Amino acid sequence: MSYYIGTTLGPGFDEAVRRTTEALKEEGFGVLTEIDVADTLKKKIGVDFRRYRILGACNPKLAHEALQIEANIGTMLPCNVVLQETADGKVEVAAIDPVASMMAVENPRLKQAAEQVREKLRRVVSRL
Repeated sequence: MSYYIGTTLGPGFDEAVRRTTEALKEEGFGVLTEIDVADTLKKKIGVDFRRYRILGACNPKLAHEALQIEANIGTMLPCNVVLQETADGKVEVAAIDPVASMMAVENPRLKQAAEQVREKLRRVVSRL
């Protein structure tokens, strides 16, 4: 089982971020955090790195449901969506597969909730 759901887009990193954010919104997700990994690595340790952005996406309704099922599941939230520039100038978009990430938690009700989130994230990626 893969731990992510992904696709590769043509060139245009900023456009890929915009499209991904819009597709997330269409599935009820908001972006709570946005981490520019290249900028952070440059500032913190002085290294150059490819364009790499982590979007912390959250669907409030489904997050609330998961938190009611499993009180400490917040340690695994939000759902990360990564955009990274590839060597050939394209942009890879990869979203966490919540079913794979929740396998460590032995709670069948949580697995059902994770399956709902996975389907939404699959639709996000397929829209891109």
